[in-house]
Amino acid sequence: MNASSDLRAEAEALARQLPNLNFKAEASEAAHIGSAGRRRAGTGEQFWQYRRYAQEDAADRVDWRRSAKGHELFVRETELETARTVLFWCDPHAGFNWKGEGDIRTKADEARLLMLTLGIMMSKDGERIGALGAGRSPSFGRRAVDRLAEDISNGAGRPFPPPPRKSATLVIASDFYDPIPEWQARLKPLAARCPEGVLLAVAAPIELDFPFQGRVKLHRPGDLGERILGRAETLREDYQRKFAEQREALLALATQIGWRFVSHTTGTPSLHGAARLKLAVESFGARG
Repeated sequence: MNASSDLRAEAEALARQLPNLNFKAEASEAAHIGSAGRRRAGTGEQFWQYRRYAQEDAADRVDWRRSAKGHELFVRETELETARTVLFWCDPHAGFNWKGEGDIRTKADEARLLMLTLGIMMSKDGERIGALGAGRSPSFGRRAVDRLAEDISNGAGRPFPPPPRKSATLVIASDFYDPIPEWQARLKPLAARCPEGVLLAVAAPIELDFPFQGRVKLHRPGDLGERILGRAETLREDYQRKFAEQREALLALATQIGWRFVSHTTGTPSLHGAARLKLAVESFGARG
């Protein structure tokens, strides 16, 4: 198995350990009409099935082409649809595709694992999934998960993608180390189109602990700049304060635009991170 198939297999295992999705569909169906099929008849654009004409049906509901094939009248039903399309984006920056010494996975791969776990669960539940900026329509089923795994691994949406044509729930994964004003400029157009979204912030343990001692040269992969520290340990407290401030500002931004914020650290149980991501996405459906 290659790294991609290993990640997919682990996501399948995590999905089996989590409880079924709970979007409280009755409430969301009353409030939202969107693009995710619910696998039953209702208001939507996608064909669902033919059924025999009943007296209470209006005459204009008869599908005359289908009815002409026999001696009975048939009505063409569409599939009930709700706002249950989720699009994922994984930051393609080289700094996110990085892992610290001793880490099993890069931050980006950990984010992909959590997103794939949620995508597998949603697809099995009949929801539509896809990658933001990939140029492919969201869908459900095993093929949809294959496409999602491919698109979020190939840097779909580089540079940062514009809003999708239709409203969807978005999951944006990054380490979010760029300045907050830059993230604000990127996310506000998305939030204007998609009021439901989750920021998934993934960090490596070394980025939280700053365990460096003595003379250390630091640089972020993908960036040209670097910094040499003479006594790194003297900067630990200041670094951790700035890291906390960045996270607090990111949480404030997510709250401001009506989105959720989920943080996860590589090396901690992936099941816990997947459960928090699942809960954050479910919370939108519960608002009805």
